[in-house]
Amino acid sequence: MSAPARSVPGASAPDNNRWRALVFIALAQLMVVLDATIVNIALPSAQRDLGISDGNRQWVVTAYALAFGGLLLFGGRVADLWGRKRAFVVGLTGFAAASALGGAAQSGAMMFGARALQGVFGALLAPAALSLLAVMFTDAKERAKAFGIYGAIAGGGGAVGLILGGFLTEYLDWRWTFFVNVPFAIVAAAGAYFVIREPEGGRNRSPLDIPGVILSTLGLVSLVYGFTRAESDGWGDSVTVGLFVAAAVLLVSFVVTESRVKTPLLPLRVVTDRNRGGVYLSLGLAIIAMFGTFLFLTYYLQVVKGYSPVKTGFAFLPMVAGMITGSTQIGTRLMTRVPARLLMGPGFLVAAVGMLFLAQLEIGSSYAALVLPALLLLGLGMGTAFMPAMSLATHGVQPRDAGVASAMVNTSQQVGGAIGTALLNTIASSATTSYIKDHIATATSKPQQQLVQLQGMVHGYSSAIWIAVGILALAATVAVTFVNAGRPGAGQASAASAGEGVEDEVQVPVVAH
Repeated sequence: MSAPARSVPGASAPDNNRWRALVFIALAQLMVVLDATIVNIALPSAQRDLGISDGNRQWVVTAYALAFGGLLLFGGRVADLWGRKRAFVVGLTGFAAASALGGAAQSGAMMFGARALQGVFGALLAPAALSLLAVMFTDAKERAKAFGIYGAIAGGGGAVGLILGGFLTEYLDWRWTFFVNVPFAIVAAAGAYFVIREPEGGRNRSPLDIPGVILSTLGLVSLVYGFTRAESDGWGDSVTVGLFVAAAVLLVSFVVTESRVKTPLLPLRVVTDRNRGGVYLSLGLAIIAMFGTFLFLTYYLQVVKGYSPVKTGFAFLPMVAGMITGSTQIGTRLMTRVPARLLMGPGFLVAAVGMLFLAQLEIGSSYAALVLPALLLLGLGMGTAFMPAMSLATHGVQPRDAGVASAMVNTSQQVGGAIGTALLNTIASSATTSYIKDHIATATSKPQQQLVQLQGMVHGYSSAIWIAVGILALAATVAVTFVNAGRPGAGQASAASAGEGVEDEVQVPVVAH
Protein backbone atom coordinates (compact mmCIF):
# COMPACT_ATOMS: atom_id res chain seq x y z
CA MET A 1 0.00 0.00 0.00
CA SER A 2 2.93 2.33 0.61
CA ALA A 3 4.32 1.86 -2.93
CA PRO A 4 1.40 3.54 -4.76
CA ALA A 5 1.45 6.40 -2.25
CA ARG A 6 5.11 7.10 -3.08
CA SER A 7 4.48 7.10 -6.79
CA VAL A 8 1.77 9.76 -6.65
CA PRO A 9 2.88 12.84 -8.61
CA GLY A 10 3.69 15.81 -6.44
CA ALA A 11 3.65 13.84 -3.20
CA SER A 12 6.45 14.30 -0.71
CA ALA A 13 8.36 11.09 -0.04
CA PRO A 14 8.07 9.60 3.46
CA ASP A 15 10.91 10.50 5.80
CA ASN A 16 13.54 7.75 5.67
CA ASN A 17 14.31 8.32 9.37
CA ARG A 18 10.68 7.93 10.54
CA TRP A 19 11.25 4.54 12.22
CA ARG A 20 14.33 5.81 14.05
CA ALA A 21 12.32 8.87 15.05
CA LEU A 22 9.66 6.54 16.48
CA VAL A 23 12.24 5.18 18.96
CA PHE A 24 12.81 8.63 20.45
CA ILE A 25 9.12 9.57 20.40
CA ALA A 26 8.28 6.30 22.17
CA LEU A 27 11.08 6.92 24.72
CA ALA A 28 9.64 10.35 25.54
CA GLN A 29 6.13 8.90 25.88
CA LEU A 30 7.47 6.18 28.19
CA MET A 31 9.10 8.83 30.38
CA VAL A 32 5.84 10.79 30.75
CA VAL A 33 3.77 7.66 31.50
CA LEU A 34 6.36 6.29 33.93
CA ASP A 35 6.36 9.57 35.83
CA ALA A 36 2.65 9.24 36.60
CA THR A 37 3.12 6.09 38.71
CA ILE A 38 6.77 6.22 39.70
CA VAL A 39 6.20 9.32 41.86
CA ASN A 40 3.25 7.69 43.68
CA ILE A 41 5.55 4.92 44.90
CA ALA A 42 8.09 7.47 46.17
CA LEU A 43 5.53 9.78 47.79
CA PRO A 44 5.60 8.37 51.37
CA SER A 45 9.42 8.62 51.54
CA ALA A 46 9.50 12.10 50.00
CA GLN A 47 6.76 13.29 52.38
CA ARG A 48 8.76 12.12 55.39
CA ASP A 49 12.08 13.63 54.22
CA LEU A 50 10.64 17.02 53.21
CA GLY A 51 8.27 17.35 56.16
CA ILE A 52 5.16 17.62 54.00
CA SER A 53 1.93 17.39 56.02
CA ASP A 54 -0.77 14.82 55.28
CA GLY A 55 -3.06 17.65 54.19
CA ASN A 56 -0.55 18.98 51.68
CA ARG A 57 0.88 15.74 50.28
CA GLN A 58 -1.86 15.56 47.62
CA TRP A 59 -0.26 18.60 45.96
CA VAL A 60 2.65 16.45 44.79
CA VAL A 61 0.12 14.78 42.48
CA THR A 62 -2.37 17.66 42.10
CA ALA A 63 0.17 20.33 41.08
CA TYR A 64 1.23 18.17 38.13
CA ALA A 65 -2.34 17.21 37.18
CA LEU A 66 -3.59 20.80 37.18
CA ALA A 67 -0.74 22.16 35.06
CA PHE A 68 -0.77 19.21 32.66
CA GLY A 69 -4.56 18.94 32.28
CA GLY A 70 -5.13 22.69 32.12
CA LEU A 71 -2.48 23.48 29.50
CA LEU A 72 -2.84 20.51 27.13
CA LEU A 73 -4.94 22.30 24.51
CA PHE A 74 -2.60 25.30 24.65
CA GLY A 75 0.40 22.96 24.34
CA GLY A 76 -1.13 21.28 21.29
CA ARG A 77 -1.76 24.64 19.63
CA VAL A 78 1.80 25.80 20.40
CA ALA A 79 3.10 22.61 18.75
CA ASP A 80 1.09 23.43 15.63
CA LEU A 81 2.43 27.00 15.69
CA TRP A 82 6.12 26.36 16.48
CA GLY A 83 6.42 23.04 14.70
CA ARG A 84 6.13 19.69 16.49
CA LYS A 85 9.84 18.93 16.48
CA ARG A 86 10.74 22.19 18.22
CA ALA A 87 7.87 21.80 20.73
CA PHE A 88 8.95 18.20 21.36
CA VAL A 89 12.59 19.11 22.07
CA VAL A 90 11.67 22.14 24.23
CA GLY A 91 9.15 20.01 26.15
CA LEU A 92 11.73 17.30 26.80
CA THR A 93 14.39 19.79 27.90
CA GLY A 94 12.00 21.56 30.27
CA PHE A 95 10.67 18.27 31.67
CA ALA A 96 14.24 17.13 32.40
CA ALA A 97 15.08 20.41 34.17
CA ALA A 98 11.87 20.25 36.23
CA SER A 99 12.61 16.61 37.16
CA ALA A 100 16.11 17.54 38.31
CA LEU A 101 14.58 20.33 40.42
CA GLY A 102 12.14 17.84 41.97
CA GLY A 103 14.94 15.39 42.76
CA ALA A 104 16.93 18.17 44.45
CA ALA A 105 13.93 19.56 46.37
CA GLN A 106 14.68 20.69 49.92
CA SER A 107 11.13 21.69 50.92
CA GLY A 108 7.53 20.90 50.13
CA ALA A 109 7.09 24.20 48.24
CA MET A 110 10.09 23.42 46.02
CA MET A 111 8.65 19.97 45.29
CA PHE A 112 5.20 21.37 44.41
CA GLY A 113 6.78 23.94 42.09
CA ALA A 114 8.87 21.28 40.35
CA ARG A 115 5.80 19.10 39.82
CA ALA A 116 3.84 22.05 38.37
CA LEU A 117 6.74 22.76 35.98
CA GLN A 118 6.77 19.09 34.94
CA GLY A 119 3.07 19.46 34.13
CA VAL A 120 3.68 22.62 32.06
CA PHE A 121 6.36 21.01 29.90
CA GLY A 122 4.48 17.68 29.79
CA ALA A 123 1.51 19.55 28.30
CA LEU A 124 3.81 20.72 25.49
CA LEU A 125 5.58 17.39 25.06
CA ALA A 126 2.66 14.93 24.98
CA PRO A 127 0.64 16.48 22.11
CA ALA A 128 3.82 17.13 20.12
CA ALA A 129 4.82 13.45 20.37
CA LEU A 130 1.46 12.10 19.20
CA SER A 131 1.07 14.68 16.41
CA LEU A 132 4.58 13.87 15.12
CA LEU A 133 3.42 10.29 14.62
CA ALA A 134 0.27 11.54 12.91
CA VAL A 135 2.13 13.64 10.33
CA MET A 136 5.12 11.29 9.81
CA PHE A 137 3.24 8.00 9.32
CA THR A 138 0.56 8.41 6.64
CA ASP A 139 0.68 4.94 5.04
CA ALA A 140 -2.01 2.75 6.63
CA LYS A 141 0.12 -0.33 7.42
CA GLU A 142 3.07 1.70 8.72
CA ARG A 143 0.70 3.88 10.74
CA ALA A 144 -0.81 0.75 12.31
CA LYS A 145 2.62 -0.51 13.41
CA ALA A 146 3.73 2.89 14.73
CA PHE A 147 0.56 3.48 16.73
CA GLY A 148 0.66 -0.13 17.97
CA ILE A 149 4.05 0.53 19.57
CA TYR A 150 2.92 3.92 20.90
CA GLY A 151 -0.33 2.48 22.29
CA ALA A 152 1.47 -0.37 24.05
CA ILE A 153 3.83 2.08 25.75
CA ALA A 154 1.02 4.48 26.66
CA GLY A 155 -0.97 1.64 28.23
CA GLY A 156 1.74 -0.49 29.85
CA GLY A 157 4.20 2.17 30.98
CA GLY A 158 2.31 2.82 34.20
CA ALA A 159 2.87 -0.71 35.46
CA VAL A 160 6.55 -0.53 34.50
CA GLY A 161 6.66 2.67 36.57
CA LEU A 162 5.50 0.72 39.63
CA ILE A 163 8.39 -1.72 39.24
CA LEU A 164 11.00 0.95 38.58
CA GLY A 165 9.63 3.18 41.33
CA GLY A 166 9.72 0.29 43.78
CA PHE A 167 13.33 -0.58 42.93
CA LEU A 168 14.56 3.02 43.07
CA THR A 169 12.74 3.78 46.34
CA GLU A 170 13.72 0.54 48.10
CA TYR A 171 17.33 0.23 46.94
CA LEU A 172 18.46 3.79 46.18
CA ASP A 173 16.51 6.87 47.26
CA TRP A 174 13.16 8.48 46.38
CA ARG A 175 15.04 11.34 44.66
CA TRP A 176 16.08 8.94 41.90
CA THR A 177 12.45 8.58 40.84
CA PHE A 178 12.88 12.17 39.58
CA PHE A 179 16.52 12.03 38.47
CA VAL A 180 15.82 8.97 36.28
CA ASN A 181 13.86 11.23 33.89
CA VAL A 182 16.97 13.25 33.04
CA PRO A 183 18.86 10.61 30.99
CA PHE A 184 15.57 9.56 29.33
CA ALA A 185 14.95 13.17 28.26
CA ILE A 186 18.52 13.87 27.13
CA VAL A 187 18.64 10.78 24.89
CA ALA A 188 15.16 11.45 23.46
CA ALA A 189 15.84 15.16 22.86
CA ALA A 190 19.23 14.56 21.21
CA GLY A 191 17.81 11.79 19.05
CA ALA A 192 14.81 13.91 18.04
CA TYR A 193 16.99 16.90 17.19
CA PHE A 194 19.20 14.91 14.82
CA VAL A 195 16.73 12.36 13.44
CA ILE A 196 13.23 13.87 13.19
CA ARG A 197 12.46 15.73 9.99
CA GLU A 198 8.98 17.19 10.19
CA PRO A 199 6.99 17.29 6.91
CA GLU A 200 6.80 20.73 5.29
CA GLY A 201 3.63 22.80 5.23
CA GLY A 202 1.99 21.37 8.33
CA ARG A 203 2.25 24.37 10.65
CA ASN A 204 -0.67 26.53 11.72
CA ARG A 205 0.79 30.05 11.82
CA SER A 206 -2.51 31.77 12.68
CA PRO A 207 -2.44 34.17 15.66
CA LEU A 208 -3.03 32.60 19.07
CA ASP A 209 -6.62 32.67 20.31
CA ILE A 210 -5.91 34.33 23.70
CA PRO A 211 -9.52 34.27 25.01
CA GLY A 212 -9.69 30.57 24.08
CA VAL A 213 -6.39 29.87 25.89
CA ILE A 214 -7.61 31.61 29.07
CA LEU A 215 -11.09 30.04 29.07
CA SER A 216 -9.90 26.50 28.27
CA THR A 217 -7.03 26.59 30.78
CA LEU A 218 -9.15 27.94 33.64
CA GLY A 219 -12.04 25.62 32.74
CA LEU A 220 -9.91 22.47 32.65
CA VAL A 221 -8.02 23.45 35.82
CA SER A 222 -11.36 24.00 37.61
CA LEU A 223 -12.68 20.66 36.38
CA VAL A 224 -9.60 18.62 37.32
CA TYR A 225 -9.25 20.36 40.70
CA GLY A 226 -12.96 19.87 41.36
CA PHE A 227 -12.61 16.10 41.00
CA THR A 228 -9.42 16.15 43.09
CA ARG A 229 -11.21 18.02 45.90
CA ALA A 230 -14.25 15.72 45.62
CA GLU A 231 -11.96 12.79 46.43
CA SER A 232 -10.59 14.40 49.61
CA ASP A 233 -13.38 16.75 50.77
CA GLY A 234 -16.55 15.15 49.39
CA TRP A 235 -18.94 15.97 46.55
CA GLY A 236 -21.09 18.26 48.72
CA ASP A 237 -18.20 20.50 49.78
CA SER A 238 -19.00 24.13 48.85
CA VAL A 239 -15.62 24.71 47.19
CA THR A 240 -15.99 21.47 45.19
CA VAL A 241 -19.46 22.49 43.96
CA GLY A 242 -18.18 25.99 43.15
CA LEU A 243 -15.31 24.54 41.10
CA PHE A 244 -17.71 22.37 39.06
CA VAL A 245 -20.03 25.33 38.41
CA ALA A 246 -17.06 27.50 37.39
CA ALA A 247 -15.76 24.73 35.10
CA ALA A 248 -19.17 24.39 33.40
CA VAL A 249 -19.49 28.16 32.84
CA LEU A 250 -15.89 28.53 31.59
CA LEU A 251 -16.02 25.51 29.23
CA VAL A 252 -19.41 26.52 27.76
CA SER A 253 -18.01 30.03 27.24
CA PHE A 254 -14.98 28.43 25.58
CA VAL A 255 -17.16 26.49 23.11
CA VAL A 256 -19.18 29.64 22.28
CA THR A 257 -15.95 31.62 21.79
CA GLU A 258 -14.42 28.94 19.54
CA SER A 259 -17.50 28.95 17.30
CA ARG A 260 -17.14 32.69 16.71
CA VAL A 261 -13.44 33.60 16.54
CA LYS A 262 -11.57 33.53 13.24
CA THR A 263 -8.61 31.42 14.42
CA PRO A 264 -9.86 29.23 17.31
CA LEU A 265 -7.57 27.42 19.75
CA LEU A 266 -9.70 24.29 19.26
CA PRO A 267 -11.37 24.29 15.83
CA LEU A 268 -14.73 22.65 16.52
CA ARG A 269 -14.30 20.56 13.35
CA VAL A 270 -11.73 18.52 15.32
CA VAL A 271 -14.26 17.33 17.94
CA THR A 272 -17.55 17.45 16.02
CA ASP A 273 -16.37 14.75 13.61
CA ARG A 274 -18.31 11.75 14.93
CA ASN A 275 -15.32 9.40 14.75
CA ARG A 276 -12.93 11.61 16.67
CA GLY A 277 -15.68 12.62 19.12
CA GLY A 278 -16.47 8.93 19.69
CA VAL A 279 -12.79 8.13 20.24
CA TYR A 280 -12.30 10.96 22.76
CA LEU A 281 -15.43 9.98 24.71
CA SER A 282 -14.81 6.21 24.73
CA LEU A 283 -11.13 6.68 25.68
CA GLY A 284 -12.09 9.01 28.52
CA LEU A 285 -14.63 6.49 29.85
CA ALA A 286 -12.13 3.61 29.62
CA ILE A 287 -9.52 5.65 31.53
CA ILE A 288 -12.11 6.41 34.26
CA ALA A 289 -12.52 2.67 34.78
CA MET A 290 -8.79 1.89 34.52
CA PHE A 291 -7.35 4.57 36.82
CA GLY A 292 -9.56 3.82 39.81
CA THR A 293 -9.09 0.06 39.48
CA PHE A 294 -5.31 0.43 39.11
CA LEU A 295 -5.25 2.30 42.42
CA PHE A 296 -7.49 -0.24 44.19
CA LEU A 297 -5.44 -3.19 43.03
CA THR A 298 -2.21 -1.53 44.16
CA TYR A 299 -3.63 -1.06 47.67
CA TYR A 300 -5.17 -4.54 47.69
CA LEU A 301 -1.85 -6.20 46.86
CA GLN A 302 0.21 -4.10 49.29
CA VAL A 303 -2.16 -3.63 52.25
CA VAL A 304 -4.31 -6.77 52.12
CA LYS A 305 -1.89 -9.28 50.59
CA GLY A 306 1.28 -7.73 52.08
CA TYR A 307 3.22 -7.37 48.80
CA SER A 308 6.28 -5.10 48.71
CA PRO A 309 6.27 -2.21 46.17
CA VAL A 310 8.63 -4.17 43.90
CA LYS A 311 6.53 -7.35 44.10
CA THR A 312 3.40 -5.27 43.40
CA GLY A 313 5.03 -3.86 40.28
CA PHE A 314 5.90 -7.35 39.04
CA ALA A 315 2.34 -8.49 39.79
CA PHE A 316 1.12 -6.00 37.18
CA LEU A 317 3.42 -7.36 34.45
CA PRO A 318 0.77 -9.71 32.96
CA MET A 319 -1.31 -6.61 32.18
CA VAL A 320 1.68 -5.08 30.39
CA ALA A 321 2.14 -8.31 28.42
CA GLY A 322 -1.56 -8.29 27.53
CA MET A 323 -1.39 -4.67 26.40
CA ILE A 324 1.65 -5.27 24.20
CA THR A 325 0.01 -8.36 22.66
CA GLY A 326 -3.32 -6.61 22.08
CA SER A 327 -1.67 -3.50 20.68
CA THR A 328 1.08 -4.91 18.47
CA GLN A 329 -0.30 -8.34 17.52
CA ILE A 330 -4.08 -7.93 17.37
CA GLY A 331 -4.67 -4.21 16.81
CA THR A 332 -1.80 -3.68 14.38
CA ARG A 333 -2.59 -6.76 12.30
CA LEU A 334 -6.34 -6.13 12.06
CA MET A 335 -6.48 -2.32 11.89
CA THR A 336 -6.06 -2.23 8.11
CA ARG A 337 -8.52 -5.10 7.61
CA VAL A 338 -11.56 -4.33 9.77
CA PRO A 339 -13.34 -1.10 10.84
CA ALA A 340 -11.96 0.46 14.02
CA ARG A 341 -15.22 -0.03 15.94
CA LEU A 342 -14.88 -3.82 15.54
CA LEU A 343 -11.60 -3.61 17.45
CA MET A 344 -12.54 -0.91 19.97
CA GLY A 345 -15.97 -2.28 20.98
CA PRO A 346 -14.88 -5.91 21.55
CA GLY A 347 -11.62 -4.69 23.11
CA PHE A 348 -13.44 -2.68 25.78
CA LEU A 349 -15.78 -5.63 26.39
CA VAL A 350 -12.86 -8.03 26.91
CA ALA A 351 -11.43 -5.52 29.40
CA ALA A 352 -14.86 -5.41 31.10
CA VAL A 353 -14.74 -9.22 31.50
CA GLY A 354 -11.32 -8.83 33.16
CA MET A 355 -12.81 -6.17 35.43
CA LEU A 356 -15.68 -8.57 36.21
CA PHE A 357 -13.09 -11.03 37.58
CA LEU A 358 -11.69 -8.32 39.86
CA ALA A 359 -15.18 -7.53 41.16
CA GLN A 360 -15.07 -10.95 42.86
CA LEU A 361 -12.07 -9.96 45.04
CA GLU A 362 -12.01 -11.24 48.61
CA ILE A 363 -9.31 -11.17 51.28
CA GLY A 364 -8.24 -14.73 50.52
CA SER A 365 -8.46 -14.49 46.71
CA SER A 366 -5.65 -16.25 44.87
CA TYR A 367 -3.41 -14.13 42.66
CA ALA A 368 -2.95 -16.98 40.15
CA ALA A 369 -6.62 -17.96 39.98
CA LEU A 370 -8.26 -14.51 39.98
CA VAL A 371 -5.94 -11.51 39.66
CA LEU A 372 -3.66 -12.96 36.96
CA PRO A 373 -6.40 -13.82 34.41
CA ALA A 374 -8.14 -10.52 35.21
CA LEU A 375 -4.97 -8.52 34.43
CA LEU A 376 -4.32 -10.49 31.23
CA LEU A 377 -7.86 -9.81 29.96
CA LEU A 378 -7.68 -6.15 31.00
CA GLY A 379 -4.38 -5.66 29.18
CA LEU A 380 -5.43 -7.61 26.09
CA GLY A 381 -8.73 -5.73 25.77
CA MET A 382 -7.30 -2.28 26.43
CA GLY A 383 -4.33 -2.83 24.11
CA THR A 384 -6.62 -3.97 21.29
CA ALA A 385 -8.95 -0.97 21.78
CA PHE A 386 -6.34 1.74 22.47
CA MET A 387 -4.32 1.05 19.35
CA PRO A 388 -6.99 1.92 16.72
CA ALA A 389 -8.34 4.67 19.02
CA MET A 390 -4.96 6.43 19.18
CA SER A 391 -4.61 6.25 15.42
CA LEU A 392 -8.19 7.27 14.61
CA ALA A 393 -8.00 10.25 16.98
CA THR A 394 -5.67 11.99 14.51
CA HIS A 395 -6.63 10.11 11.32
CA GLY A 396 -7.98 12.38 8.60
CA VAL A 397 -7.31 15.55 10.58
CA GLN A 398 -5.79 18.48 8.71
CA PRO A 399 -2.02 18.67 9.35
CA ARG A 400 -2.35 22.18 10.82
CA ASP A 401 -4.73 20.76 13.46
CA ALA A 402 -2.68 17.67 14.33
CA GLY A 403 -1.29 19.12 17.57
CA VAL A 404 -4.70 20.17 18.90
CA ALA A 405 -6.28 16.83 17.89
CA SER A 406 -3.47 15.03 19.73
CA ALA A 407 -3.96 17.29 22.74
CA MET A 408 -7.64 16.26 22.87
CA VAL A 409 -6.56 12.60 23.24
CA ASN A 410 -4.39 13.52 26.22
CA THR A 411 -7.09 15.82 27.64
CA SER A 412 -9.73 13.07 27.54
CA GLN A 413 -7.27 10.73 29.31
CA GLN A 414 -6.24 13.33 31.91
CA VAL A 415 -9.81 14.36 32.74
CA GLY A 416 -10.85 10.68 32.70
CA GLY A 417 -8.08 9.87 35.16
CA ALA A 418 -9.16 12.66 37.52
CA ILE A 419 -12.81 11.58 37.33
CA GLY A 420 -11.95 7.90 37.75
CA THR A 421 -9.77 8.42 40.81
CA ALA A 422 -12.31 10.70 42.53
CA LEU A 423 -15.54 8.92 41.52
CA LEU A 424 -14.47 5.33 42.16
CA ASN A 425 -12.60 6.25 45.34
CA THR A 426 -15.71 7.96 46.70
CA ILE A 427 -17.85 4.90 45.90
CA ALA A 428 -15.28 2.57 47.47
CA SER A 429 -14.92 4.70 50.63
CA SER A 430 -18.68 4.93 51.08
CA ALA A 431 -19.13 1.15 50.68
CA THR A 432 -16.24 0.47 53.07
CA THR A 433 -17.64 2.80 55.75
CA SER A 434 -21.09 1.25 55.44
CA TYR A 435 -19.71 -2.31 55.67
CA ILE A 436 -17.59 -1.59 58.75
CA LYS A 437 -20.50 0.17 60.46
CA ASP A 438 -22.75 -2.86 59.87
CA HIS A 439 -20.22 -5.50 60.98
CA ILE A 440 -17.91 -3.92 63.58
CA ALA A 441 -20.35 -4.61 66.46
CA THR A 442 -19.89 -8.36 66.06
CA ALA A 443 -16.08 -8.06 66.33
CA THR A 444 -15.19 -8.46 70.01
CA SER A 445 -11.39 -8.63 69.81
CA LYS A 446 -8.78 -6.44 68.12
CA PRO A 447 -7.81 -9.10 65.51
CA GLN A 448 -11.49 -9.47 64.60
CA GLN A 449 -11.87 -5.70 64.28
CA GLN A 450 -8.81 -5.56 62.00
CA LEU A 451 -10.31 -8.37 59.93
CA VAL A 452 -13.61 -6.48 59.58
CA GLN A 453 -11.69 -3.38 58.47
CA LEU A 454 -9.83 -5.36 55.80
CA GLN A 455 -13.06 -7.02 54.68
CA GLY A 456 -14.67 -3.57 54.49
CA MET A 457 -11.77 -2.29 52.39
CA VAL A 458 -12.04 -5.18 49.91
CA HIS A 459 -15.85 -4.84 49.84
CA GLY A 460 -15.40 -1.17 48.93
CA TYR A 461 -12.99 -2.03 46.11
CA SER A 462 -15.39 -4.68 44.78
CA SER A 463 -18.35 -2.26 44.84
CA ALA A 464 -16.41 0.37 42.90
CA ILE A 465 -15.07 -2.17 40.40
CA TRP A 466 -18.66 -3.19 39.56
CA ILE A 467 -19.24 0.43 38.50
CA ALA A 468 -16.03 0.25 36.43
CA VAL A 469 -17.46 -2.81 34.61
CA GLY A 470 -20.50 -0.75 33.63
CA ILE A 471 -18.33 2.18 32.51
CA LEU A 472 -16.29 -0.10 30.22
CA ALA A 473 -19.51 -1.52 28.76
CA LEU A 474 -20.61 2.08 28.10
CA ALA A 475 -17.24 2.81 26.43
CA ALA A 476 -17.79 -0.19 24.13
CA THR A 477 -21.31 1.06 23.28
CA VAL A 478 -20.01 4.57 22.47
CA ALA A 479 -17.23 3.13 20.27
CA VAL A 480 -19.60 0.89 18.28
CA THR A 481 -22.27 3.62 17.97
CA PHE A 482 -20.19 6.69 17.12
CA VAL A 483 -17.10 5.34 15.35
CA ASN A 484 -18.18 4.51 11.81
CA ALA A 485 -14.94 4.98 9.87
CA GLY A 486 -14.12 2.24 7.40
CA ARG A 487 -10.83 0.39 7.40
CA PRO A 488 -8.05 2.96 7.94
CA GLY A 489 -6.16 3.15 4.68
CA ALA A 490 -9.16 2.51 2.46
CA GLY A 491 -9.21 6.18 1.62
CA GLN A 492 -5.49 6.15 0.89
CA ALA A 493 -5.75 3.26 -1.49
CA SER A 494 -8.58 4.81 -3.45
CA ALA A 495 -6.87 8.21 -3.51
CA ALA A 496 -3.67 6.73 -4.82
CA SER A 497 -5.45 4.83 -7.54
CA ALA A 498 -7.29 8.00 -8.56
CA GLY A 499 -4.04 9.92 -8.79
CA GLU A 500 -4.68 12.25 -5.86
CA GLY A 501 -1.83 13.66 -3.77
CA VAL A 502 -0.70 12.42 -0.40
CA GLU A 503 -1.46 15.88 0.99
CA ASP A 504 -5.14 15.30 0.22
CA GLU A 505 -5.05 11.83 1.70
CA VAL A 506 -3.93 13.21 5.03
CA GLN A 507 -6.28 16.18 5.07
CA VAL A 508 -9.58 14.60 4.04
CA PRO A 509 -11.28 12.60 6.82
CA VAL A 510 -11.91 8.99 5.88
CA VAL A 511 -15.41 8.70 7.32
CA ALA A 512 -18.70 7.25 6.22
CA HIS A 513 -21.33 9.78 7.29
